[in-house]
Amino acid sequence: MKRAIVIPSRLSSSRLKEKPLVLIKGKPLIRYVVEGCIRTRHRVILATDSEKIAGAVRDLPAEVVFTPSELPSGSDRVAYAVKDLDLELVINYQGDEPFVYKEDVNRLFQVLEEGEKVATLGITDKEAYRRNSDVKVVLDRNGYALYFSRSPIPFFREGVRSPYPVKHIGIYAFRKDALMEFVNMKKSSLEELESLEQLRLLENGYRIRVLLTENYYHGVDVEEDIKLVESKLIGE
Repeated sequence: MKRAIVIPSRLSSSRLKEKPLVLIKGKPLIRYVVEGCIRTRHRVILATDSEKIAGAVRDLPAEVVFTPSELPSGSDRVAYAVKDLDLELVINYQGDEPFVYKEDVNRLFQVLEEGEKVATLGITDKEAYRRNSDVKVVLDRNGYALYFSRSPIPFFREGVRSPYPVKHIGIYAFRKDALMEFVNMKKSSLEELESLEQLRLLENGYRIRVLLTENYYHGVDVEEDIKLVESKLIGE
């Protein structure tokens, strides 16, 4: 099946100025993401609204598609980039996620090949329970998302052992037709309340397969994230 990893990257950011170009160990953040995706040996497309971002990775073997700045989300940017391409499977790899693992990318593509329409990643992280910035997900017994929330879910009854909380990693794998349907859906009420676009899929009856991983992920969203990420990027 024809597949690609698409990295949406917008220059403006509300919390970190020109976030994709922020230097981490002397290298722009977006370069870590693109280099990591290239190492998976899949087709890589950078979907950006900025010549500056494109310039930061121009020497790398990744395609660049320029997208309108006014697109409301990364998913819309990805859909714009692939709408006329001959693809069946698409991974939306966040442009602020410098950690890339080939095995997780391959697992996401594999479940799409097996018939899933949408898949994503999750990791057990007890610290996430207390942080509203971390999105939590609860699963059914077959590994499908029941709900995503910034609130601490599920409620922990004292003395009960549990694999939760599961932190959601915002990397999405779509069959292309499901992606195009998704971006053409109206925003849903839960999506508006939580500011989580994946709830639009659940409210419209889509099942989202969540693959659990033990790999380390941490996106860059605020200044404090830079030092943490630098401490984890061994050998870069």
